[in-house]
Amino acid sequence: MTTPAVTTHQPPRHLVVMGVSGCGKSSVGRQLAQALGHAFIEGDELHPPANVAKMAAGTPLTDADRAGWLAEIGRRLGQARADGVGLVVSCSALKRSYRDGLRAACPGLQLVHLHGSADLLRSRLRARSGHYMPASLLDSQLATLETPAADEAAIIIDITPSTDQVAAAALAQLRATATH
Repeated sequence: MTTPAVTTHQPPRHLVVMGVSGCGKSSVGRQLAQALGHAFIEGDELHPPANVAKMAAGTPLTDADRAGWLAEIGRRLGQARADGVGLVVSCSALKRSYRDGLRAACPGLQLVHLHGSADLLRSRLRARSGHYMPASLLDSQLATLETPAADEAAIIIDITPSTDQVAAAALAQLRATATH
């Protein structure tokens, strides 16, 4: 991504880059964090081993499975806010209730929702290597996904363009919201 880091002083942001598996949360999140001068946390790395094993076996996670994971993400976002530092986290955040919990832990949390067609997502998952999340779980995630409602003020980005273009579009919208 060719977008330079932010040079004007802006308050730190707390972002969750969300969406189903294969949408590019990690890649876009890293680029946004770098452009904003913030830390990045790969949400998948915070899953407990039991969740990873379950997903690797092709078993969808339940709300109960996700509860501790979401609490840890919320804790880290809340700590960054309390410390006055910016943070970008990749997290599927599939349900409104999950996002509500994250917002309760970190008031002012912003969402960047990456979305694309099921065919594009499947294609990306088939091409991906070294990740425990099998493409077979995509349908489960799509069925669970509750698209952010208007009152959640999420930035919604289509993932069809290149990752650099997706990140640039998200960054442009984030910067636009900072000036209002």
